[in-house]
Amino acid sequence: MGLELYLDLLSQPCRAVYIFAKKNGIPFELRAVDLLKGQHHSDAFAQVNPLKKVPALKDGDFTLAESVAILLYLSRKYKAPDHWYPQDLQARARVDEYLAWQHTTLRSSCSRAMWQKMMFPVFLREPVPPETLAATLAELDRCLQLLEDKFLQDQAFLTGSRISLADLVAMAELMHPVGAGCRVFESRPKLATWRQRVEAAVGEDLFREANADILKLKDLPPADPVTREKLRLSMQALLQ
Repeated sequence: MGLELYLDLLSQPCRAVYIFAKKNGIPFELRAVDLLKGQHHSDAFAQVNPLKKVPALKDGDFTLAESVAILLYLSRKYKAPDHWYPQDLQARARVDEYLAWQHTTLRSSCSRAMWQKMMFPVFLREPVPPETLAATLAELDRCLQLLEDKFLQDQAFLTGSRISLADLVAMAELMHPVGAGCRVFESRPKLATWRQRVEAAVGEDLFREANADILKLKDLPPADPVTREKLRLSMQALLQ
């Protein structure tokens, strides 16, 4: 059996892995895991990833969890072009710096914004206190400012003149609040121009394909009572 990628494109790190593999011509078998149906909690999936999270990779007898680890594995095994994860020590360190920063900052605020603005009130039919959503959107705005000031600055991409894994991961995160109706790019022309560069670099068709599900969030029908209760309990932390 060749390379298998276990993904749900509603997940931001799954989108990053999917775009990277497709863009670099990496052959893989897509194993769809429906997060909203709880398929990541199944015994069968736990055999692939005991952490019960996506993305997950299976390459023969080798399995791997965590999106950054998967991206680096694919980059190294398939000898992706150097700009994705440069050999130059300091250029690579800049990519590493962003990947280390984003976990508890941009990713957290983007996930919370999507769930509080769209998934809780629309999909789960659970109201979100206005002050909670306001605080989350303020935190998202703070992270966007840091993304501009610290990482993008006056460069074409987050770590230099060419696209890297940092840009791929960041854009995947930002499409979460965009899918929930947040105007992430409208008041930030520098980020809007960067988005255009990222789309052009990965290819507009691939970008559209990878983000189709997240951009159709508003069309999701309300969850059935069983799904609603399971998700409500498991996602409560995103209301804090």
